[in-house]
Amino acid sequence: MCGIAGLLALDGAEVDPSPVGPMLDAQRHRGPDDSGEWSQGPVALGARRLSIIDLAGGHQPIASEDGSVVVVQNGELYNHAVLRDELQATGHRFATRCDTEVLVHGYEEWGAEGLLERLRGMFAIAVWDGRRRRLLLARDRFGIKPLYWSAQSGRLAFASELKALRRAGLREEIDLDALEAYLAFNAIPAPLTIFRDIAKLPPGHLLTVEAGGTPQIREWRRPLPAAADALRTEGEAELAAELRERLRDSVRAHLVADVPVGVFLSGGVDSGALTALAAEETPGQVATFSIGFEEQSFDELGLARQVARRYGTDHHELVIRPDAVTLLPEIVAAFDEPFADSSALPTYLVSQLAAGHVKVALSGEGGDELFGGYHTYVAGMLAPRLAPLARVARPFVERLPSSSRRVSLDYKARRFVRAAHLPALERHHGFKEILSPELRARLLDGRRSHAPADPLALWREHWARTEGAEELARVQELDLNLYLPSDLLVKTDRASMAHSLEARVPFLDAHVAELALALPTAMKVRGRQKKLLLRRAVEPLLPREVVHGAKRGFSIPAAAWLRGELEPFAREVLHGAELVDRDVALGLLDAHVARRDDHSRPLWGLLSLELWRAQA
Repeated sequence: MCGIAGLLALDGAEVDPSPVGPMLDAQRHRGPDDSGEWSQGPVALGARRLSIIDLAGGHQPIASEDGSVVVVQNGELYNHAVLRDELQATGHRFATRCDTEVLVHGYEEWGAEGLLERLRGMFAIAVWDGRRRRLLLARDRFGIKPLYWSAQSGRLAFASELKALRRAGLREEIDLDALEAYLAFNAIPAPLTIFRDIAKLPPGHLLTVEAGGTPQIREWRRPLPAAADALRTEGEAELAAELRERLRDSVRAHLVADVPVGVFLSGGVDSGALTALAAEETPGQVATFSIGFEEQSFDELGLARQVARRYGTDHHELVIRPDAVTLLPEIVAAFDEPFADSSALPTYLVSQLAAGHVKVALSGEGGDELFGGYHTYVAGMLAPRLAPLARVARPFVERLPSSSRRVSLDYKARRFVRAAHLPALERHHGFKEILSPELRARLLDGRRSHAPADPLALWREHWARTEGAEELARVQELDLNLYLPSDLLVKTDRASMAHSLEARVPFLDAHVAELALALPTAMKVRGRQKKLLLRRAVEPLLPREVVHGAKRGFSIPAAAWLRGELEPFAREVLHGAELVDRDVALGLLDAHVARRDDHSRPLWGLLSLELWRAQA
């Protein structure tokens, strides 16, 4: 795991490499163990290293024998040993055991896309091809690892984090379309960033640019659902057994390291399965890390303890109290640009807890998107039948007092009656939408010189690509390729790397996803039941209460906190709002405190936005 950075002079002239050092310094938390720089002619590359594999010999950048190919990488390649053997058999000579060196020889042997298709892992990589005077940037198919880039003032600059790019002296004009998307989704999807002239390389994309040319971007891989006539048709027992073994193989691969590996254990089926399989695949004792809350409807330490006891893990716990006033500014600083998922707080703290014991932790991201774990999937399947009833019930539901409990009935009911009558894509967004177009317009009143871009345009492009697949699979594709990389994986990457901890996500393994993307709806969601095949697959591994329990995760009691200890802080921050209309923001807080609606998600987002603005 690393933080990478680099520069390319677009006119092919000698590049000034001096900004690379400060760019790496800004990412020291991503790689506190080592730092390296290399420059030649129009290009300069650098990396900070968190040593996980080949602790002594994995210094980056890494070059080919003749120095014509140079690589820096952020990530881990779990099949590097297999690829190494294949490359050595064709005559390539290796100087290290580091997985990054596989990229050098693999690029020489197979070319860019041939190499990318063979990689099993998480990565953001930069390859300088000296013979062709060409720079390549690539990101893994799920977007597990981040990569930012910008072409300004005759240079292309790239880095793992936005704060590093800002050390290169780039323009930093706020992008109001990105802000619009943030208010709709609570995160900023690729290719947008909060700054108009800086972009994220989207997941599964490859950027190429030759010295003297312009950047070209193309997709090399997008995980897509199987067409309805290409779904797996075996019985449930057979598919469950296959899934269990694919998960076991993925966990075994994700445990490869020369340092201790632990597991984030939330008490749910995803993290429970990872803990069980890691314990069975590890000769020694596995370390597990859990977060709890004083508010009982959010606390799940009891279930986590059951799994920990069953597998004899070295278990560590932390109970969170409403200390967001202290923690929020610290977390905002770790996330570079506005980021509003409130579960970043417990993820940040569980990463801090784990970093005191291990250097690597397995995390359960991807299980819900691949196997059908969200309440919105059930709601979407029920909506066509219940839409007429929802229309009649809406006036009554809207008058329900707002609860502070975890995903309360009133919150889910409001979301359902407001969106049940919409077409499938708009309905799914309606279940998840943070702020309506009307509220976004009021919050940004007077700040625009042109009509806002439609945040759903990217959703519609994805929707068109999945025509012919089952409706649930099409909705899951939106979450897998948009929500997951712009929200959950950003959260996990930044929160863990802020503490120099590598987080690995075994569910997002190509071999696991291949099966998940070919499952029919009936193997994922049936009635009110979710994750049917996954639960069947892990039944032999986990206590019944975990297998058949409600969805778990590191969510926090934000609604209660904003009606209690956090309200004065929130009011103070929003009173000084500059990026959004202060009165509209304070009105949302008033309505939340009065229990007229649960505005905890948009309020958390507005707090994060204004705290980011104050720090920027």
